[in-house]
Order: sequence, then C-alpha cells, then structure tokens
Amino acid sequence: MLKLKKIIFSKFIPLLVLLSLCFMACSKPDEEALADEVPLEAVEETPDFEIYKDSSGYIQDLRGQWVVINYWADWCPPCIKEMPELSSFYEDNKKEVKVFAYNFDRLEGEELQEQILRFKVNVPSLLTDPGELFGWEVPEGLPTTYIIDPEGVTREVLIGPQTKESLEAIILKFKET
Repeated sequence: MLKLKKIIFSKFIPLLVLLSLCFMACSKPDEEALADEVPLEAVEETPDFEIYKDSSGYIQDLRGQWVVINYWADWCPPCIKEMPELSSFYEDNKKEVKVFAYNFDRLEGEELQEQILRFKVNVPSLLTDPGELFGWEVPEGLPTTYIIDPEGVTREVLIGPQTKESLEAIILKFKET
C-alpha cells in the first residue's frame, strides 16, 4: 500500500498539475485582460522598404502594377551606360510601371546622393535591399534588372545593360500572354 501511495504522489499528482497548467494556458483570456491591450488599428505598421529622400512603402502597394528593379554600381561601366535608358523608360512609363534603382554597394546618405547626381540616376533609389523583400539572391553580375508582374511574381531576371525599348518589349510580351 505504501508503494502505491508513493507512485500516486510521484507520478499522478505532477501529471495533474501539468495538465492544469496546460489547460489554463490554452484557455481564452478574460475580457479585462483584452481591454488593456492596444487595439490593432492603433499599431503603426513598419514600412517594408525605404526610398532615398525619406520616402517609404509597402509591398502590397506595388501589387497591381509592373515593377522594374535595377541593381547598379559606380564601378560598373555598363551600369553607368544603362542609366539614361532606365531613366527614359521610367519617364515614359511611370504611370504604369514602378521603377527603382538599387545601389549594389548599399550606399546611403551623402555617398549615395553624390553618385545619384554624378551618374544621373533619375529613378527612385531604394535603400532597402530588394533581395530581402522578394527573396532573391545577390546578383552575380551587374547590371541586373528584375521584372515583377502585377501579382508580385518575378517574371524576368536580366543580366547586362537594358534599353528603354528592351524593357518595354519584355513587359509587353508578358502582358500579351
């Protein structure tokens, strides 16, 4: 009998306590506890990405339109040669296509501003690495341009300099399919 009591106290009681704790943890919170929480509407969302000159945005805001993202660097002659074409594409298509440049070297502040002016980067410049936003690997070569469709799917990865016409043709090809 003593052995039975020992088993009950050493095995059954701790199991009962553990089950009680699990039940309490899984039960609904009381109304008073909920009243102390901050309403979901009051929580300010952190933007998904930042654009040079203190602008920001959310990935969901890009849905419904084409997006072109170009990786470039100052030490890449084809990138510099391509920049006027990218700017021209941006100017002619900015109502239908969001166009962004991203400095491969992750420059910010004055350093980025100097390069934007020096190389006439006349498209919005992302400060947030688009690879982190879209799940891309770091491009192996530059310039690299990504074409994203209105559903947020990466449709094309272009390595090498592009022209205004080549970018328009690629988007038109996907619009027609």
